[in-house]
Amino acid sequence: MSALLQVDGIECRYDQLVITQDISFALNQGDICCLLGPSGCGKTTLLRTIAGFDQVYAGQIKLNGELISSPSMMLQPEQRQVGMVFQDYALFPHLSIADNIGFGLRKLSDSDKKKRVHEMLELVNMQELAERYPHELSGGQQQRVALARALAPRPQLILLDEPFSNLDFELRKHLGLEVRRILKALNISAVLVTHDQTEAFAMADYVGVLNQGRLQQWDTPFNLYHEPRNRFVANFVGQGYFVPGVLKEHHKVETEVGLFEGNRAYPWPEGTEVDVLLRPDDIIENPQGHIKATVEQHTFAGSATLYRLRLPSGQIVESMFNSHAEYSIGEQVCIEMKADHLILFKKDESCASLAR
Repeated sequence: MSALLQVDGIECRYDQLVITQDISFALNQGDICCLLGPSGCGKTTLLRTIAGFDQVYAGQIKLNGELISSPSMMLQPEQRQVGMVFQDYALFPHLSIADNIGFGLRKLSDSDKKKRVHEMLELVNMQELAERYPHELSGGQQQRVALARALAPRPQLILLDEPFSNLDFELRKHLGLEVRRILKALNISAVLVTHDQTEAFAMADYVGVLNQGRLQQWDTPFNLYHEPRNRFVANFVGQGYFVPGVLKEHHKVETEVGLFEGNRAYPWPEGTEVDVLLRPDDIIENPQGHIKATVEQHTFAGSATLYRLRLPSGQIVESMFNSHAEYSIGEQVCIEMKADHLILFKKDESCASLAR
């Protein structure tokens, strides 16, 4: 089965400034993907290129097997069967909610248009608000209207440009799951742009991590967290710190916090200096533990507290403790390591690939 969206070797430029380079990925029908990365990494430019707002300098984009962008041609946005949901919603203030949703349905008869608008209102659970105007709605309601309007023409693909960034955390989380449910119910593929990895992991089947215009890794959220391809992905996805160590065997490494024996083997010779990625769930509180760390900072998060700890060498790590455990800044706490899934990088390689 061929991919619905195929992006091959895309390079985007503004004048002579290179924004993205050699980006390739594919998206199947019904899949939701997220372009994740820091500000300025090129993710919005890439989304605009897929939408047809920006020309590609090199490479090509195909939608359902049809070429829609290359250096020599660019199918106009309205001809692409692609829906777009913008960060600022872009609703028409002088039109009712029903008229906003039906705006792009000019080719339908009046009866079919009315039926489609009613279907979209039901889909986003806003039947009772059809005659209201955008300024009478909350931010979350406006976002649902924007989604319904983008879905109404039944596009092959939906593009979402940081659609929840103007909403508070709880609403963002709820609406993200609701949007995923709607897209999955309709079997519509989507590309979401965000800098929020929690949002990306909750919504996406696949995540593409970008940095400085290059795609660092395209993978499932699980693999990005547990199998980061390089140091940037390891640092950007999830919380974690690197602790220096020395490889003892292909699956063992000695560090200041003890000997780790993992479930994977690395091809480097014994004695190789490495950095071990330790995430908060790799470090646990243990009153009988042999390692004493000093509390530098703590952040209460309800059921757990995130502690920033300084090891005897001065190395910083983080750990999630049960919220019933209370330690003050400057206090010492006994810990132990429970990392059996080793993620190692060579000391002298800034972007080393993981062993496979």
